[in-house]
Amino acid sequence: MKCLITGASSGIGKDMAIYFSSLGHQVIMVSSNKEKLMNASKEVSNSVIYVADLANPEDVDSLCDYILEEKPHIVINNAGFGAFGFSDEISLDREIEMINVNVISLHKITRTCLKYMEGVSNSYILNVSSSAGLMPGGPLLSAYYATKSYVRSYSLGIYEELVKKKSSINLSVLCPGPVHTNFNKVAGGHFSVKSLSSEYVAKYAIDKMFKHKLIIVPGFSMKFGVFFSRFLPIKALLAITFSIQHKKR
Repeated sequence: MKCLITGASSGIGKDMAIYFSSLGHQVIMVSSNKEKLMNASKEVSNSVIYVADLANPEDVDSLCDYILEEKPHIVINNAGFGAFGFSDEISLDREIEMINVNVISLHKITRTCLKYMEGVSNSYILNVSSSAGLMPGGPLLSAYYATKSYVRSYSLGIYEELVKKKSSINLSVLCPGPVHTNFNKVAGGHFSVKSLSSEYVAKYAIDKMFKHKLIIVPGFSMKFGVFFSRFLPIKALLAITFSIQHKKR
C-alpha cells in the first residue's frame, strides 16, 4: 500500500515512515525542511519526498492536489508544533502559523482524503492529536491545546459520519502524551514527566490503526492519567496542568 505522512523528517513521523517501510509499504514523506527530509528518507526504503510548508495555504492546496493524483491508501496527518508561554507573551504570528499547521492543513488534507478514499480498499486516515486534546485546556500551551482539541473533536465527528454511511474508510486519532521528539525545542520548554520513545509510539499507533482503534493513547501511565482526569473538576485540572507546564519554564 501507499502511505503519505506529514511531518515525516523527524520524530514520530520519521519513525512511522521507517516502520511502514519495514512492512513493505511505499512511503511519501512530507515536510517543510528539504535537507532534513532528504536525510530522513535515506533510512526509509521505497520512499519519495514531497516538500511543503503546511503553514502556507498555497503549499497545502498543492499537496492536496498531489494527494488526489497519487491516491495513497493511508494518510497520516502528523505535522504540528507548539509554542510555550503566557498567551500575551507569545508572538501572534507564531500562533497563527501553529493554527495553520495543526488545524487548517489537517482539515484540508482530511477533506481531500474523503473525496477519493471511498473507492480505495483498505484506506486509512490517522490524525495526530495529543493527550492535550483530551484535556479541558492547557495554560502556558493554550493555543496548542486548543488546536489538538480541534483535531480530536473533528476526527471523532467524521468517524461517526463514516460509520453511519457504512463507509470503507477507517479513521483513527492518535493522542500521545510526552514523546522524545523535537517538540520541546520548538515549543521552548521541556516535559517534567517521563516521555515515551517516538519509535514505540509510532509502532503502537500504526498497529492500533490497522486494528481500527478509534482513539489511540500509547502508554499505561497516560491511559491512567486520562481516565483519572474525568473525575476531577475542570478548575482543578487546569491548576494541575498549569503546575506541570510551569515546570517547563
